[in-house]
Amino acid sequence: MNICVPKERRTFEFRVGLTPGAVQMLTKEGHTCYVEHNAGIGAGFSDLEYERSGARIVYTPHEVFGRADLLCKVARPTYEELEWLRPEITIMGLLHLFSSRQDKIDVMQEKKITTISYEQIQLPDGSQPVRKPLSQIGGRLVAQIGAHLLQNDAGGKGILLGGMGGVPPAEAVIVGAGTSGTAATRSFLGVGAHVTILDTNLDALQSIHETFPGVATMVSNPHNLARSTSYADILATCILIPGERPPIVITREMVRAMKPRSLIMDISIDEGGCVETSRPTTHEHPTFIEEGITHYCVPNMGSAVARTSTYAFLNAAYPFIKQVAEKGSEQAIDDNPAIEMGALIYKGELRRLPAVRAGTEEEE
Repeated sequence: MNICVPKERRTFEFRVGLTPGAVQMLTKEGHTCYVEHNAGIGAGFSDLEYERSGARIVYTPHEVFGRADLLCKVARPTYEELEWLRPEITIMGLLHLFSSRQDKIDVMQEKKITTISYEQIQLPDGSQPVRKPLSQIGGRLVAQIGAHLLQNDAGGKGILLGGMGGVPPAEAVIVGAGTSGTAATRSFLGVGAHVTILDTNLDALQSIHETFPGVATMVSNPHNLARSTSYADILATCILIPGERPPIVITREMVRAMKPRSLIMDISIDEGGCVETSRPTTHEHPTFIEEGITHYCVPNMGSAVARTSTYAFLNAAYPFIKQVAEKGSEQAIDDNPAIEMGALIYKGELRRLPAVRAGTEEEE
């Protein structure tokens, strides 16, 4: 099989679709890997490393897209990339199709593309092995990025997350006690912030309570959300519902009632966001102000640590990539229910993907 790795063309997407190590394992299995010139440079992988691993370097996007039987990407294709796609190929990547524009879905349907979205791959126990490390990275980055955005030089209110003797710490409120919410809790506690976390799942809240003594836990409902957001210095929304877009749980009215110059980080923005005032931003312009509150809504926040992030998600994704390469997408989907869950478009047909979406992705 021809497995192709293009250079990511979205602004500030530094990750890459395969590591040199993954290329080496695939070529040893008899597959041919084509890697576009400088595809791995943002993650610290040179063309020479790929060549030593058995890849063939190509120098035009038309060639890397035109040769592919299996295209290993990171981000969802841009409009330009959709034009280059050869009909009836398979794309694997962090595609986030629930927040895609409808006209992009239409093009993939017309070309009878099969998509396997890593973030939708789900094991029988309900776990999502590829999404998990990315959620952990996102959660860890919340405190790291949030600490900077609360500084005066970044337009924040001038708060040190951990406070000082005689000065109380920042109030961090997290909505969602799943993987990213738990990672965010750990990171906030590590720098000394006071943490409140909300969720509708009582078992998840009990786990947080037992793991992190001192963290305030609350059942997520409109009353408690309004109460907790009113005192938050930083609000991180980390809601994930597998196979669905997250609901809007933070209303404009709640945002309006927050303390001026506080910070919202909508970590759910990859799938459309769960804050009424959110809209996707980029690493170049990561924030905007709405209702007097700073909003950070970068969908690919893990790209800021591209090398770590690339290794993390491909460590988890490689077994599924290998199965698709060995068996072809049709047989792999039939044989593995986890891969089947990720195949939201199969030969142009929509599977578990609504025919009409709002389309929240940023303009390209």
